[in-house]
Amino acid sequence: MKRVDIAERPDWREKATEFGFNFHTMYGEPYWCENAYYQFTLAQIEELEAATAELHQMCLQVVEKVVSSDALLTKFCIPKHTWEFVRSCWRSQQPSLYSRLDLAYDGKGPAKLLENNADTPTSLYEAAFFQWLWLEDQKEAGKLPQNADQYNSIQEALIARFEELRLNHGFGLLHMACCQDTEEDRGTVQYLQDCALEAGLPTEFLFMEEIGLGEKGQFTDMQNQVIGNLFKLYPWEFMLREIFSTKLEDAGVRWLEPAWKSIISNKALLPMLWEMFPNHPNLLPAYFADDDHPPLDSYVVKQLFSREGANIQIVKNGQQIASVDGPYGEEGKIVQQYHPLPTFGDSHTVIGSWLVNDQPCGIGLREDRELITQDLSRFYPHIILD
Repeated sequence: MKRVDIAERPDWREKATEFGFNFHTMYGEPYWCENAYYQFTLAQIEELEAATAELHQMCLQVVEKVVSSDALLTKFCIPKHTWEFVRSCWRSQQPSLYSRLDLAYDGKGPAKLLENNADTPTSLYEAAFFQWLWLEDQKEAGKLPQNADQYNSIQEALIARFEELRLNHGFGLLHMACCQDTEEDRGTVQYLQDCALEAGLPTEFLFMEEIGLGEKGQFTDMQNQVIGNLFKLYPWEFMLREIFSTKLEDAGVRWLEPAWKSIISNKALLPMLWEMFPNHPNLLPAYFADDDHPPLDSYVVKQLFSREGANIQIVKNGQQIASVDGPYGEEGKIVQQYHPLPTFGDSHTVIGSWLVNDQPCGIGLREDRELITQDLSRFYPHIILD
């Protein structure tokens, strides 16, 4: 695994605008970067793919265990009035669309799972589409070898999954929603709408704030049309606590992502995995902070529901070496053994490994000068070259 400098495409900003990539720069800071790329061998990619597939299946085993236990649902801070809703979504095998595992991997030792973004993963558009466009352009310009490839079938997998939802699961009109005033989320949902359209699945966009409640307890859109299928880029841990959560079970909506994802997008997943699969090469020791557990010299404190690096602390040899503030923390926390990210120059790199319909299908890389990857950490493209 190498980081290789390369000249930027002279027109990439114009291309970003042309293709609707409006969040390539955020708050005056570059988010998309192409002054370098990461290079993998095919063997390294195959290792990442195999680890992703196995970790995902292990996560599904955690779901089965948690939905079968009131004590574990309590430990995961799933509100009691939503237990049956979450259980029924799992037991009726409500289909999912996608997930992203965040992995620490340096190309040498086994990849280590840092967390599972199973509910509302972002960085999708740049991983699935824009880095592939970069690869094609740079090969055409002679800046990359003609045999350079990329681990990236994300877009094809998304289109195929939407087609399968339409043909095999009876999805008709798919409403798609995110919150207002989030340009990145709106761009991600627009991209998914384009993929659904390519698959012949009609969509209609609305903001989460615009979803209403009909007379018969059904969710409705701005035209009072009943919502039967809804993709929402909005976290389950929020939804399960809001006033409408009492209506979820009876509303008759098929959700993407389904409510069972509330279990594996929760940091409580990490100690459960370590308990069920101790010493697995792709796992780091992890424990509920309030439970008795073996002492860890160096560890990361994570809140059960934190996102984008918020409320994380890193302790090394008893000293806090990094922390990020944030709004999370009331629900509880876990500790996970500290595993340094690979460092290139002054930056630390994390790999986001994507799954669509439970199958690994590509990666995206983020790097940051800080030890904790956050929402503005830079995205870099990659290639495969043996």
